[in-house]
Amino acid sequence: MEWLSAENVVAVGTAAVGIVASGVMVWYERRVPRRKRIGYRVQMDNPIGDDVRLGRASVRLGLFDEAPGMADATLVLLRIENDGSQSIADMDYTGRELHGLTAVFTDRTIRGVSVTQPPETDHLMDHFTPSNGLGYEGSTLRIPRVPLNRGEHFKLLVLLSGGDVGSGIRLIGGIRDGEVHPNRAAPVDGTPALFSRASRLITGLLTLCVLALAVIVVTRDGTPPPIGCERGGLTVTGSTAFGPVMRELAAKYEDDCAGASIDVDPHGSTAGVQELAALGARSKHGSPPVIALSDGPKPSGLRELRETRVAVSVFVLVAHDDLPVKNLSTEDVRRLYSDRISNWKQLGGPDLPVHLISRDANSGTRKVFQRRVLNRNEGANYSSDCEHKDYAAAPVIRCELFSTDQVLSTVARVPGAIGYSELNLATGHEGVHRVTLDGHDPSVEEIEHGTSAYPYREIEYAYTYGSPPADSLVSSFLTYISRGSGQDVIRTHGHLPCATPVGQRICGEG
Repeated sequence: MEWLSAENVVAVGTAAVGIVASGVMVWYERRVPRRKRIGYRVQMDNPIGDDVRLGRASVRLGLFDEAPGMADATLVLLRIENDGSQSIADMDYTGRELHGLTAVFTDRTIRGVSVTQPPETDHLMDHFTPSNGLGYEGSTLRIPRVPLNRGEHFKLLVLLSGGDVGSGIRLIGGIRDGEVHPNRAAPVDGTPALFSRASRLITGLLTLCVLALAVIVVTRDGTPPPIGCERGGLTVTGSTAFGPVMRELAAKYEDDCAGASIDVDPHGSTAGVQELAALGARSKHGSPPVIALSDGPKPSGLRELRETRVAVSVFVLVAHDDLPVKNLSTEDVRRLYSDRISNWKQLGGPDLPVHLISRDANSGTRKVFQRRVLNRNEGANYSSDCEHKDYAAAPVIRCELFSTDQVLSTVARVPGAIGYSELNLATGHEGVHRVTLDGHDPSVEEIEHGTSAYPYREIEYAYTYGSPPADSLVSSFLTYISRGSGQDVIRTHGHLPCATPVGQRICGEG
């Protein structure tokens, strides 16, 4: 999908307008109509007499049964609250009388009043005094000018006689730049809805429209991805060190491109390159659907293979966690791998035999190690199990394994062991620690910034047999990993893509 296409710009702009419109409506709903508001609601209207019309008489004991005038008595709990967006001061009440609000209980007579408030609003009680206007007469209750911060409330428990349960109850009064209004029914200690039903409906519909538009923009498949998807099957082989990167790249390509099937089967750089050359020589239909990844350039003599430089990979020496070796000079490493050091005490370490955990001869990681660090080939294999010499006269304990994962697991298991690995696979692996070379830390960032002379690094090559057709899956996938969005995956795995400006320079140097 071309994200900067005209359709996408229009769609994203529409979504942005919708979101802004929702925000404006929320602001309008909360700030303009509700600047100052006092809401009230009846939370209880119960009979406590034995002769109350339109209400089931209650069972009474004690004072309720003995006090005169209780035959038609009722109890009403009235909640009064600031449900607006601003605080209300005593001067905001607009009536001419001393009190601020008036509660009218139609056809009933007030017998007594009790005021309650939440624990955090004890200061409100100071306002409920006769001198501030609190009082009642007949069916009318006078309520003082009580200042209320946003969200504060108080309750009035009123004892009444006469009239019907559920008969009209009104709160009368005025608020400067605001209103007094009844709230909808709610649980006893619930709070009223912040937004009106209409505003909630409109906001919900608008939000659904915006989400639907976003889904359409993301999932529509009218425009193919810029890499140019191709169908078919492809096998990726070669480097085990680069295997995790290729597996993620293959999975992402398959997700983006329906009909593509990519099998990642790494078993060593040299083995992969030689397998590709053999398949190509036998193929009767041109370039076979195979890509071989190699840590470093191909062996000589394979002129039919075409290379694509993909990334700069960094490798690292790893040691058993209990081995107190954090840095080695290049000369010390060469002495180790030329069988001249058999015990770590010869390098100032503990009295432990040296165990060299190496890769097999097909490994690109090993070839890079030999070319960039040792300047020679590794020695002979003297151990089958990496822990004991196969014969007593062997100068050191040295074994060969077929994958980077096997090397890391063995180094973590065997005391005194040292090996080598691709940097990202070694980082965080339990039981091993990294060993610097000549004080240079293995760091992709430092290499990219030109501040490191760390030697154990190499270019990752992708090889094909000849030049694959432009409309083939091989060609499309190569573009994806070398110049397309696959570079982001390569970078997250700790490699420097060759297509970046710095990567181009380093990859061009070889």
